[in-house]
Amino acid sequence: MAYDLEEQEQIANFKAFWARFGNLIMGVLIVALLAYAGYNFWQSRQRTQAVEASALYDELQAALGASDNAKAQRIAGDIKQKYEGTVYAQMAALAAAKTAFEASDLKTARAQLQWVADNGNDEYKAIAKLRLAGVLLDEKSYDAALKLLNDKFPEQFSAEVADRKGDVLVAQNKIAEARQAYVAALAAMHKDNPGRQLVQVKLEAIGGTVPEATAKGAAAAA
Repeated sequence: MAYDLEEQEQIANFKAFWARFGNLIMGVLIVALLAYAGYNFWQSRQRTQAVEASALYDELQAALGASDNAKAQRIAGDIKQKYEGTVYAQMAALAAAKTAFEASDLKTARAQLQWVADNGNDEYKAIAKLRLAGVLLDEKSYDAALKLLNDKFPEQFSAEVADRKGDVLVAQNKIAEARQAYVAALAAMHKDNPGRQLVQVKLEAIGGTVPEATAKGAAAAA
């Protein structure tokens, strides 16, 4: 009998608890289940988009191989429009910029690079801004190129940024500043970087000399 009374008391307590908090508990469970279902749907959608974007990117590569700039631009536009949230959109824009540049379509190349600079992740933004500065250099828009290169870049791009600054400054006939930029590029480069030799050639071509510490590092690498 005592057990029955205790059990009845527990049941009564549970009913009281449920009457007070049951709706809240059910609401939390429903939200959790919906969130889980939504996450699974998002994951599935991401995988599907990645597969579809990859297939289009393969088509883009084929267009690049055929030097078909018009087709490459069309496919890149489709990837950016339909799969903007995937890394393929950034890769496609960079590839389309390259083929446009090779086709002397600087306006399109600039637009594709600007899109990546505005929408890409940090690494792709840096690559796009470096290449865009190169396009601006070819267009003789030197001030715009330097302004772009003075933006914030990830540390690992320091050497490439300094090297490109040197190129722009040489074009402006600012030789002393160009030497400083090339020296900075060498200082930021790893001793095994294959681009060191080209920077040294450019530095020496404008009357600069490779700093002793840098020269020793290059000699040691050799």
